[in-house]
Amino acid sequence: MPRYQMREHLFSFGDDFTVKDDAGRDVFFIDGKALSIGDKLVFQDMQGHELARIRERLLSIGKTYDIRLADGSTTTIKKHLFTLFRAAFTVDVPGPNDLEATGSFLDHDYSFERAGRTVATVSKKWFSIRDTYGVDVAQGENDILILASAVVIDLCSHSDQKGD
Repeated sequence: MPRYQMREHLFSFGDDFTVKDDAGRDVFFIDGKALSIGDKLVFQDMQGHELARIRERLLSIGKTYDIRLADGSTTTIKKHLFTLFRAAFTVDVPGPNDLEATGSFLDHDYSFERAGRTVATVSKKWFSIRDTYGVDVAQGENDILILASAVVIDLCSHSDQKGD
């Protein structure tokens, strides 16, 4: 199971993240585009190749984001408006294999499930550094999609702390 460490840059101009692999090597960079209307981010490998583009939908009810992967497919992430006791997100992928993310998003402790099976977990419990958390992705899953979805959930769940 691939494990990643995501860390938001605290003093960056825009929402920037660095993703490390389980050996501590930088493997991905998410560049938040400052001075844009709505959130726009570019997910890149360390050579600067674009792997995904994340864009907030401005004219939607509730927080909604689109992730366009390098293969041209688009995934939509929508925060559920009304849930009892806990927040939830739907990750609408092309075809019938949608994901549901549930748990404690403010604490970075949640999971992604497909048809009742956990396919990824996000947890801050192993990290004492602020705005750093781990993401474990099951074999056979799209790591880029899961990591980009975790970034979107972070943006939605912590927007109040960032001045939105």
